[in-house]
Amino acid sequence: MVIITLQRKKCIGCNYCVEVAPEQFQMSKKDGKSILLKSYERKGFFTLKEPDNAVYEQAQKAADLCPAKIISVKIK
Repeated sequence: MVIITLQRKKCIGCNYCVEVAPEQFQMSKKDGKSILLKSYERKGFFTLKEPDNAVYEQAQKAADLCPAKIISVKIK
């Protein structure tokens, strides 16, 4: 299982995450910040638990490219 977490309030809207992992991220037309698709929110952190480990590589690339360092990816 892959766990992806996004601290949306700190997003600067650079769009890198969407470019490398469009299946997990998209940009909000409302405020220009990243949205972690199919996630739930708790205390400002948006989390997605994905049972398919195939998403790990793209999600990790998004985390690595994020200049604000607000994306974390873990495998459980």
